[in-house]
Amino acid sequence: MMRLVCALFLLCSALMAINPLLSSAQTAPVQTAAGQHKWAVVLHGGAGVIERSSMTPEAEAKYRAGITEAMNAAAQVLDKGGSSIDAVEAAIKLLEDNPMFNAGRGAVFAADGTNQLDAAIMDGKTMMAGAVADVRTTRHPISLARAVMEQSPHVMLVGAGADAFATHVHLEQVPPSFFFTEHRWQQLVDELKKQGEPIPARPEGAPPAPAKQAAFFETPDAHKYGTVGVVALDRNGNVAAGTSTGGTTAKRWNRVGDSPIIGAGTYASNQSCAVSGTGVGEYFIRLTVARTICALVQYKGMPLQAAADEVIQKQLTALHGDGGIIALTPDGQLAWSFNTPGMFRARLAEGGTPQIGIYRDEP
Repeated sequence: MMRLVCALFLLCSALMAINPLLSSAQTAPVQTAAGQHKWAVVLHGGAGVIERSSMTPEAEAKYRAGITEAMNAAAQVLDKGGSSIDAVEAAIKLLEDNPMFNAGRGAVFAADGTNQLDAAIMDGKTMMAGAVADVRTTRHPISLARAVMEQSPHVMLVGAGADAFATHVHLEQVPPSFFFTEHRWQQLVDELKKQGEPIPARPEGAPPAPAKQAAFFETPDAHKYGTVGVVALDRNGNVAAGTSTGGTTAKRWNRVGDSPIIGAGTYASNQSCAVSGTGVGEYFIRLTVARTICALVQYKGMPLQAAADEVIQKQLTALHGDGGIIALTPDGQLAWSFNTPGMFRARLAEGGTPQIGIYRDEP
């Protein structure tokens, strides 16, 4: 009997030596992806002429608080084992509700006096994506973009059709005046006066014009390239990206920039990276900025930061385009790159220290 036991022991040992996976499969659960990755999040709140000389201490504190709140919201989702898509949506919804940023309730006005909202989201695991443009009555365009991705056969919906689909999938609808903020309206008035163009009537439902305009704490170009965006990596090793924007002040003819265009302002793939951009959309579209950065990582083997700098500091700058990006990879590389005086930004990796910046001279 003892000889039989010994023989069986030797046979099992031999089989395990031939296939180590047999040993782990029989004696312990296979290590899941959740044990192989640490979560991470990077976000931006727009790029532009953002300088200390034009920022009051109170304004700076509000901006830092806003991006910190959004970063923490994403981190909380990820730390509980949530998905990168959930983290991206949670953070961007907060930024869309924060009137400090050019998205949702802080969106700039088009020349006709309307807020025309764009957003996109992409899942790096499935390569599915959703996008919307010229949204007028949906409170959270990023949630609508996700609904397009998950509840429709399409990638992009625009205008009244996009808002109608939002109603169809029971997303919160609000009157257009919900997005009105006085300082964005005054930015429109100032820009149209500068261009010698007519000023539209004050939007229906907006509060009465104040007797005296309060001084705002931004330079005229502070949100010239305003957008908000988030990229996230979850513990399963899946990346996602999302972007939301009000576009550019005094835009005409239902102009759409890069934010809702997959591969230009938003892109995510588990094979390469996740990117969200902010800048002069026309240049980001021509360069397919987000996809190009990920392609350099995937096909050229470039480190993420080097790929980001190649596209932003070299290619975008060579075309005289302005803006920046945030990015991360499934293996945990984090990056941002911008060629403007400032970009509202933050990042945090699991177990690390939050890094928050506004100005170019901050790390």
